[in-house]
Amino acid sequence: MQHGIYLDNAATTKMREEVLQEMLPFFCGNYANPAAIYSPAGAVKKAVGTARERTAAMIGAKPGEIYFTAGGSESDNWAIRAVAKGAADKGRHIITSKIEHHAVLHTCEYLERQGCEVTYLDVDSDGLISPEAVEKAIRPDTILISLMAANNEIGTLEPVARIGEIARKRGVLFHTDAVQAYGHVPLNVETMHIDLLSASGHKLNGPKGVGLLYCRENLRLHPLIFGGAQERGRRAGTLNVPGIVGFGKAAQLAKETMRERSEKETALRDYLIDRVLAEIPHTTLNGHRRERLSNNANFCFRFIEGESLLILLDQQGIWGSGGSACTSGATEPSHVLSAIGMSREDARGSLRLTLSEETTKEELSYVAEKLKEIVGRLRGMALWPSPPAR
Repeated sequence: MQHGIYLDNAATTKMREEVLQEMLPFFCGNYANPAAIYSPAGAVKKAVGTARERTAAMIGAKPGEIYFTAGGSESDNWAIRAVAKGAADKGRHIITSKIEHHAVLHTCEYLERQGCEVTYLDVDSDGLISPEAVEKAIRPDTILISLMAANNEIGTLEPVARIGEIARKRGVLFHTDAVQAYGHVPLNVETMHIDLLSASGHKLNGPKGVGLLYCRENLRLHPLIFGGAQERGRRAGTLNVPGIVGFGKAAQLAKETMRERSEKETALRDYLIDRVLAEIPHTTLNGHRRERLSNNANFCFRFIEGESLLILLDQQGIWGSGGSACTSGATEPSHVLSAIGMSREDARGSLRLTLSEETTKEELSYVAEKLKEIVGRLRGMALWPSPPAR
């Protein structure tokens, strides 16, 4: 990638050099299948075990509760569909929210076509899910609550611990999509009463194409993919050993640096937010002001079109997103922004900027200046009515 200011870390992150170095031996040197019984496979199997320990330690889980997948979307699909199948004799009601990732929403829609009932909870204007609304939605036939730990678009952190407490008290399984939160905010599956958790390697400076599903010990987990007996008979397919090893190393590094990274990113995030809101009229922050991911700044610039903003920022070497990476290029407004009450017109003017530990204050100062310049230019060209005086 050419030199520029990369601010789309919610979509994917740059792999750390230490992660790459740990992966390299497993491409050409230690390339044996870890399921084999001959001696060269032993070192590979041990490396996978180390990765399992490292990824489990991030969330206070046991290594045997970690199942490696091809990414967060597979993990979400697996968790929800496995519970729907395994608990069908108890009920067919699932609770989720209107701001979940499409890996959750589309899976729930699929299950509705199979006869399940799904309650899609509303959120407030900051994107917060109400624990009281969760508890009120629980029915005798509720088998699963699936709610994200942090929103991938607006960065709002959800009250996972409180929701987990409610789920455990009412005897309902709780799954959280922690793809954005894993490695960025403290998570503990025991104290937060989480039964299933999804995460992905490429959101914390690890490789793409590898994720995990945490499944609480002794919880029956029906396979999503059939074939061989890999992952203790739960997930068929030869293991992606280099990816798993890289994920494990990335998790180890993220755990070691979480507090320092969070403090640095929060300070820079707030610097950017304060400047943009103070210097660009008719601009609002999407998501909760304080209860948000340390690296997430999502703005609504009224009276402009977001796609034009992204193109002009790109020309200045600034790379952000108009929404989640999975929906970029879509003509419909973000379902998350619609759920927090934003009009279609305002949603079109949204911009997500997500920092990394390598982002500098000087870069963000440049971004703020260019945003002010570009937004002003676009408003001068806009077909909308002229913005009112401030």
